[in-house]
Amino acid sequence: MFVLELTYTAPLDAVDALLPAHVAWLDEQFGKGVFLLAGRKNPRDGGIILALAEDRARAEEIAAGDPFATGGVCAYRVTEFDATRTAPALERFRETEG
Repeated sequence: MFVLELTYTAPLDAVDALLPAHVAWLDEQFGKGVFLLAGRKNPRDGGIILALAEDRARAEEIAAGDPFATGGVCAYRVTEFDATRTAPALERFRETEG
């Protein structure tokens, strides 16, 4: 599992200009079952996405396809982690230790 943390590198008006394309990209990834949750950081200087991917290279490839990334208005930090504990509603995403 991956945390995709994006940080804006451009003024909000430049970010907002790409927002419709970014939201369409998010919807596409949710539709594929890749993204589990996404939202803005507070204060609004970027966002967080919880994603499923086969490996780090694929997670980075997915992030690189974000219109915010291709448009040069954000930078991504990709963090891989093992979800060894979950709430009952997320049990199907639990991973074994080891």
